[in-house]
Amino acid sequence: MTEEEMRKRLEILKVEHRDLDAAIDALLNAGAGDMLQVARLKKRKLRLKDQIAQIEDHLIPDIIA
Repeated sequence: MTEEEMRKRLEILKVEHRDLDAAIDALLNAGAGDMLQVARLKKRKLRLKDQIAQIEDHLIPDIIA
């Protein structure tokens, strides 16, 4: 995967992460307490966060002090 493809993928993942956050908030605020669905969304959000961190680690090299 090229750097440009990785940056595009990173942006897509970030948007999906924000969307999941909004969906979770909406479910919790609506009081339609399907906690299983909320738990699944939170789990998906954590997987996205891990993928985002992995791509960012690859794109941003470690700084040796």
